[in-house]
Amino acid sequence: MLAHLQTIAAYDSQPVCRVPVGDTALIKQYLDLGVPNLLVPMVDTPEQARALAQACRYPPRGIRGMAGARASRWGRIPGYAQQANAQICLLVQAETRLAMSNLDAILAVEGIDGVFIGSADLSASLGHAGDAGHAEVQSVIEYAIVRIRKAGKAPGILTVDLALSRHYLELGALFVAVGLDTQLLVRGTTELLSQFRTLATVPLEHGDKTYG
Repeated sequence: MLAHLQTIAAYDSQPVCRVPVGDTALIKQYLDLGVPNLLVPMVDTPEQARALAQACRYPPRGIRGMAGARASRWGRIPGYAQQANAQICLLVQAETRLAMSNLDAILAVEGIDGVFIGSADLSASLGHAGDAGHAEVQSVIEYAIVRIRKAGKAPGILTVDLALSRHYLELGALFVAVGLDTQLLVRGTTELLSQFRTLATVPLEHGDKTYG
């Protein structure tokens, strides 16, 4: 991850780094590396959201341990500890029925800047595993996006469906992931393979021999 942060630092793009779990010590390590935007999966309750918000902020607003390391350029940024709290963007993932039932309470937590809707896990939690396009799932997602925007927070979601991407943006989603690296690789290699399989079935004549 450090190499990725170093690479992207030369450009205007903003990295969003997803921790595997909302652990306080792990979050500190990510922030000390200089991660400006943190995404935490499987946040179901306002208590979880509050603990994460505190883990991202220095006292008295939180419990982040003092250090800074690369984030403070090893102490070369004057007043880093006083500035950092306002510079960190914390995004939490709501991806279960429980999270949706607690969405308003999660949104009310100070320090939560946005909510990313995990449609795949949400569909499973709602009883429609593997079918994020199900009408019930889409209804919950649409209502969630509206509620998140109304709370003044940023709604986000991932979909590989271009029509759905546009729909979510029209509803007010502010960050929409529109592809997966693995899926792009699978599609590209599948298409390439199909072209050569077709070529391999065409008989090739050479002299008095036919190859196919």
